[in-house]
Amino acid sequence: MKTFKNILALVMVMALIISCKNETSPEVKTIEADIAVKTEKVLNLDANFVKSEFTIEGMTCEIGCAKLIEKNINKMDGVKSAKVDFNNKLAMVEYDEAMVNHTSLEETVTKSADVYKVSEMKTVKEFSAKKDKECDENCTMACCKDKTEVEKKECAENCTKACCAEKKGKA
Repeated sequence: MKTFKNILALVMVMALIISCKNETSPEVKTIEADIAVKTEKVLNLDANFVKSEFTIEGMTCEIGCAKLIEKNINKMDGVKSAKVDFNNKLAMVEYDEAMVNHTSLEETVTKSADVYKVSEMKTVKEFSAKKDKECDENCTMACCKDKTEVEKKECAENCTKACCAEKKGKA
């Protein structure tokens, strides 16, 4: 047993000697990295701005998915505004057509995550979400806002906007 204790003590002393370093200065590692810092988004206010809408499949949440895509599109040079509607799976983007095109928008969305797929991309004059808000069932359009409930219904019945005409056809 005494021999075992001596061998164990010798092993511990050897481990202590081998593991100790004589240097007291910290080890410094240098890592080279190419980091591009972008300071400002490029936007020409005299440019010809175009509005596009497209469907985004693969989003699972509003705060994570939709906001991430919206943020990435808004970072693009030439994008004036971008809004992603999670409930309708719809992206609405206004951009400078000289700097941005449908392909670059689709690439930005798919680079956000592999699960996002873009479809039904089209150029529009007005965003569809705005049209729906103008012609809601309670008729909150400017021409009807100061009227009674009965007058609002009459106003909605006489509305000549395309979105209201579609609602009348459904009723």
